[in-house]
Amino acid sequence: MLAPTPPMGWNSWNTFGGDVNEEVVRQTADAFLDTGLKDAGYEYVVIDDCWSLRERGPDGRIVADPDKFPSGMKALADDVHAKGLKFGMYSCAGTQTCAGYPGSYANEEPDAQTFAEWGVDFLKYDYCYKPAGTDGKALYRRMGQALRQTGRPILYSMCNWGQDEPWKWAASCGAHMWRTTGDIVDSWKSIQEIGFGQAGLECYAGPNRWNDPDMLVVGLYGKGNVGFAGGCADAEYRTHFGLWCLLASPLMIGCDVRSMTAFVHDLLTAREAIAINQDPLGVQARRIGEAWLHGEVWAKPLADGSVAVGLFNRTDSEPRLIPLPWESLGLHDRREAIVRDLWTCEDIGAFRGSYVAQVAPHDCALVRVRPCL
Repeated sequence: MLAPTPPMGWNSWNTFGGDVNEEVVRQTADAFLDTGLKDAGYEYVVIDDCWSLRERGPDGRIVADPDKFPSGMKALADDVHAKGLKFGMYSCAGTQTCAGYPGSYANEEPDAQTFAEWGVDFLKYDYCYKPAGTDGKALYRRMGQALRQTGRPILYSMCNWGQDEPWKWAASCGAHMWRTTGDIVDSWKSIQEIGFGQAGLECYAGPNRWNDPDMLVVGLYGKGNVGFAGGCADAEYRTHFGLWCLLASPLMIGCDVRSMTAFVHDLLTAREAIAINQDPLGVQARRIGEAWLHGEVWAKPLADGSVAVGLFNRTDSEPRLIPLPWESLGLHDRREAIVRDLWTCEDIGAFRGSYVAQVAPHDCALVRVRPCL
């Protein structure tokens, strides 16, 4: 399996948009090593849209922009691989990409072969400029087959923005992950709508088949290509990251990792939160409680028999006491269990029957409940 646990990495779009280039990619790969992101589990360095020339070459092959990528994609991929990382790229199922560059429609096989020859490990495949009357499922199936024909293991990330309920059919097209929503932007409103909107999709996720609620906006602070929505407070970024970990979402960083604040670095490398995301059981969290007064609770069963729980306060102004009764987790109400804070990596204590957390506005508590033997 190429994705036994949710993929982890970085994508250029949220910060750089069309300004991506070879220097940015090389420096980002270096930052993976220098900041400990690689050690934390992040491995894919992915170039999004705007990397090619506007026209294909005389042989019909897609051509990397020599001004942005003077060394060529093969050399860049080799450099990323030499650092122990994996290299990802972008294309589109339509005639053009979303930014107007050549898409892979009717060129799936030569494009897949080109990507394989360059050493690509990950392909994000978008959905703009699909010709009228064509079947989207067939287009995604066509690229999935073309990728397999290359003989190179390439993780297939399908990005049709949740149209036609891809969680029901994307895996049959060869996809390892698929977008369930429209594009995220750097705002609390966007995080809420997308993240908490994943309720009900948990039965479609699992090893090698992941629901993808889009990339992380942690650390953008209103800057970059999707920062126009105003940015978020640190507590809101913590809620964003904690929820994506519970959702078994791919963790694709979108900020400029070369200049992270200490808070952003510590959040993105929070080892016990990441362990929840990477748990081998591969279960996506489900919502088990929702009330304006008592907050919102999501639970994710783990391979060792414990349960990861997020307790979220979505109100704007007041702290909330958010209860967590054991019965909502499938535990007997007389069972004693150890509650561990996954942000501080410390045990809070042993509790019988329930636990209550006080949570600040727009923030979340992330805990692990481990039944005592």
